[in-house]
Amino acid sequence: MRLISTGRHHATFEFGDLRVVSLRDGYLDMPPARLRDEDGRTLDVLPSSVPLADGNLRLSVNAFFVTDGSRSVLIDTGASDVWHEPTMGLLHDALDEAGVDRAGITDVAITHRHADHVNGLIAPDGSEAFGRLERVWIGAGDAAVFAEGRLAPIRDRVVPVSERVAVNDWTTAVPTPGHTPGHTVYEVRSGASRLLVWGDTVHVPTLQFDRPNVAWEYDGDQPRARTARAALLEQLTRPHHFVAGAHLDSPGIARVTRSGDGHRGGDRGGYALEYLAPPIG
Repeated sequence: MRLISTGRHHATFEFGDLRVVSLRDGYLDMPPARLRDEDGRTLDVLPSSVPLADGNLRLSVNAFFVTDGSRSVLIDTGASDVWHEPTMGLLHDALDEAGVDRAGITDVAITHRHADHVNGLIAPDGSEAFGRLERVWIGAGDAAVFAEGRLAPIRDRVVPVSERVAVNDWTTAVPTPGHTPGHTVYEVRSGASRLLVWGDTVHVPTLQFDRPNVAWEYDGDQPRARTARAALLEQLTRPHHFVAGAHLDSPGIARVTRSGDGHRGGDRGGYALEYLAPPIG
């Protein structure tokens, strides 16, 4: 994984025969009270290593475009104009800055149903954001978000994911329920390397890698979300594995290693995060 270009709202990486473009939709601020300990209670003490912005946790919101030059997939779409304006809804600016033609996007893969991941399928003017859209991949447990309302015009192109399934020759959808019933990770392969693109597996990277048992208030099933997070973190410690996270600090692409000094997460220690590019935005 090699950084080849960067801008205010994007960073482009060479990943073997693929290109991975991190797209910054913006950021949102959330109160620390959203964090939960192992018993589901509000986390009493926030470590000094966790930065705050006016008393709040500042979460980056990222999407990722992956292409082999002929086929592509956009993973997550940001919030458009429906949440936390004016700090979010920058996906189209990021695509333009990165030189990605929205009209050429036919496949979109959604990690889960929440507003900051799925609502960018519709532009602020109410039109479809991707005029040649053919398929929207989403976990079957979250597909009802397309049943009515803003996203209903796209429901005939939804592909519900209930088991591991190929999105294309180098991307596989992997169900990881817990945060939502349909939460899905997308595994991108290039040679021997793997990139796991996740949505809300981790919200606060300065805390949840070191203490992976810390959960988020909006994890619908907190024990199941912890289990999914633990399995993914352990997978990411393997050689040639990388992560691209929706709420990792933009551009959000990193390596993961075990940290012997970290707090215990289940029967294992914590994990350390090594970003592959400096912050953007």
